[in-house]
Amino acid sequence: MQPETIPQSFSLESYDEAAAVIRELIRVQPRVGLVLGSGLGPLAEEIRDPVRIPYQAIPHFPVSTVEGHAGQLVVGSLAGTPVCAMQGRFHFYEGYTTQQITFPVRVMRRLGVEILVLTNAAGGLNPSFQAGDLMLVQDHIGLVSMAGFSPLRGPNLDEFGLRFPSMNDAYSPRLRRLTRQAAEELGLGLQEGVYVWVAGPNFETPAEVRFLRGIGADAVGMSTVPEAIVAVHAGMEVLCISSITNVAIDQVDVEAKTSHEEVLEMGETIVPRLKRLLLEVLPRL
Repeated sequence: MQPETIPQSFSLESYDEAAAVIRELIRVQPRVGLVLGSGLGPLAEEIRDPVRIPYQAIPHFPVSTVEGHAGQLVVGSLAGTPVCAMQGRFHFYEGYTTQQITFPVRVMRRLGVEILVLTNAAGGLNPSFQAGDLMLVQDHIGLVSMAGFSPLRGPNLDEFGLRFPSMNDAYSPRLRRLTRQAAEELGLGLQEGVYVWVAGPNFETPAEVRFLRGIGADAVGMSTVPEAIVAVHAGMEVLCISSITNVAIDQVDVEAKTSHEEVLEMGETIVPRLKRLLLEVLPRL
């Protein structure tokens, strides 16, 4: 049996084939894309008049393999805004290429999505952060993409964007300003900081935690950055909110351990506040 060939890049026709299948099933034209991270899938249950499409039914889509990621696209209306939500995302550590991970983002763009809202579960690196905090992402450090695994590696598709896109203000200043205003009006605490992407799936050693903090990161996670890069390349505005589900451990010989179960449990407690914030922000977009 020959090993499965993993695509290093996709043609424009591949994206359009997937978009055509989705377009035949949905009843609204989505303007905002949502990517829901670990434990945050319940947010999709708030979508009204939803059309749920399993990833397996969409050509070229990967399949979620991680607990807490339902593995379906949900299209409908959220806070009066037509949205296309990924209830579950894909990760580099699952064995997918960064091109596969970001395939849905480009499909959203072909569907007419203009704004991408990313959420994730992250470990807190900033000493002032606590488990349960929400962090508005100002910028990122893509250790995996910097090491050669950029989702833009390979032939450039000019239909999406330039060969060498600028990543200044990757996370839209306009959307960050609207989110700050919404959080203040709701009385919700909102941290701000830099998210660093690591490959995973193992959690970081104490020495790695100290290193990541030292290079300027406030939170660490195993997703988000490839989707943001591809969205910016395609001319989409990007907003990202991290749920700080645990505080990264920076010392050896301590009893505390980080676990995926802890991440999922804390994610559930954060969902109500994140839901309130997103429902307030979406109509302003």
